[in-house]
Amino acid sequence: MTIRVALVGTGNAGRLALTQLIDDDRFDLVGVCVNNPDKVGVDAGILAGGDSATGVVAVGDLRSIIEGSPDVVVYCAMGDTRPIEAFNDILAIVSAGIDVVGSAPGGLQYPWGVMPDRAIAKLEEAARDNDASVFITGVDPGFANDLIPFVFAGTCQRIEQVRCMEIADYATYDGAEVMFDVMGFGKPLDETPMLFLPGILGLAWGTTMQILAAGLGITIDEVVEHHESEPAPEEFEIAAGVVEKGTRAAVRFEIIGMSAGREAVVIEHVTRLRDDLRPDWARPSQPGGCYRVEIVGEPSYRVDIMPTSAKGDHNHAAIVAAMGRIVNAIPAVHDAPAGIRTTLDLPLVTGNGVFATGAPTGEDGLR
Repeated sequence: MTIRVALVGTGNAGRLALTQLIDDDRFDLVGVCVNNPDKVGVDAGILAGGDSATGVVAVGDLRSIIEGSPDVVVYCAMGDTRPIEAFNDILAIVSAGIDVVGSAPGGLQYPWGVMPDRAIAKLEEAARDNDASVFITGVDPGFANDLIPFVFAGTCQRIEQVRCMEIADYATYDGAEVMFDVMGFGKPLDETPMLFLPGILGLAWGTTMQILAAGLGITIDEVVEHHESEPAPEEFEIAAGVVEKGTRAAVRFEIIGMSAGREAVVIEHVTRLRDDLRPDWARPSQPGGCYRVEIVGEPSYRVDIMPTSAKGDHNHAAIVAAMGRIVNAIPAVHDAPAGIRTTLDLPLVTGNGVFATGAPTGEDGLR
């Protein structure tokens, strides 16, 4: 049965989700909601970067989407800088009996031990009372931090530590709000960006800590944060704007989950705006960037995930992967019991329905 879906948010992520929602025969796109007034009234096909009309035009208010009663809403609106607003949007959607899959707010990836109990209870109650399910995910935090390590952890006889890494050049990432306001690139090193305010790293990746701990059967006793920054040696330009000499141009941070006195779960990010910055920090296994999962145990693993795309670079490919995970989970979430769903209780999403038929096009990013 075709699932009626609506999309909220058509930024860097939502636009790529929209492409699949239009083309995938499993779904019937019935609505699009945008924040930018210039996009209101624009056809979904144009918003997705195509040149053909779908007959679905964008609206500027969430209430219109809810009143259209889709089966599922794909929620890709900004959550990093508006977590409360994003939470309230999700609450409104499930209160109308509509399932949600999406990329925000990140705290819902695994909220227990991360979000206030009263907020979790409020959403769970609304979901149960209205028979709606919620699944929020991404890449990192997301499937590179839970699905991938769980697959390999399930083959181990002993585990001492799980480390999940993102090693990437963000120079081509065209998201000024995240780059400058959240991460602090292009800002003086003595100016603390949102991401490095005390407790924010632990909050942002707390879902990862807690879901890994739950899957491994351990308890996180303490979360320790470390971060360091590297200045730009001279002024240079990136997709999001200009980085002046002496301002933040590379960051490395760790969020360490302690369990019984051991560094049990570690999230590490190495983010550069130029490849030549801090060569002593971890290097990606392909030009531009990769995700890496390291398990110390018996056996030990080092697994590198190297997303590529025929339509863009590593940053584009990573966003496509996040949206693919979200959109492909729609049928499972729609069939799932009411409430907040996570990687731990969803069935394995195998990509059923996306295998290309006909002759190969050569546009797989590998040829």
